[in-house]
Amino acid sequence: MYLRDLDIAAKTYEHEVVYTVQQAEKICSEIPGGHVKNLFLKDKNGRFWLVVAKNDTKIDLKKLAKQLSVGRFSFGKVQELLHYLGVTSGGVTPFGLINDVEHAVNVVVEKALFDFDLLNFHPLTNDATTAISSDDFEKFLQSCGNKFEIIVFNVGVE
Repeated sequence: MYLRDLDIAAKTYEHEVVYTVQQAEKICSEIPGGHVKNLFLKDKNGRFWLVVAKNDTKIDLKKLAKQLSVGRFSFGKVQELLHYLGVTSGGVTPFGLINDVEHAVNVVVEKALFDFDLLNFHPLTNDATTAISSDDFEKFLQSCGNKFEIIVFNVGVE
């Protein structure tokens, strides 16, 4: 409904439950478009972050925190994830931002995702994948009201 109201075309594929990027790669490999990983993080000052990256991007949390000038990162707790994004572990998705009425979660998106015509995300559950265009993904992010930035990730393992 939310995507339809924004005039965003979406196609959802149902599949068995996946909890990790590795499981999703096996089960969702036939779904066209870029596949992602999403990390729900908390910085040392208590601010929350949603990191959206290509599924094969290596993310070093220390380097990412330095790149964003936020101190160190840790993973957000399950109850925080449920409170802010309305999802549980394994279902982290940018679509959860529609539940963040406080706009408390900062969003960082890997610029390389926009090389894909289509991007794939969980639709608030991890037993399906929803594909939308990369342009519509940016439109979606703007509609949510959260602070977001699109960056070149400088966080690979050396």
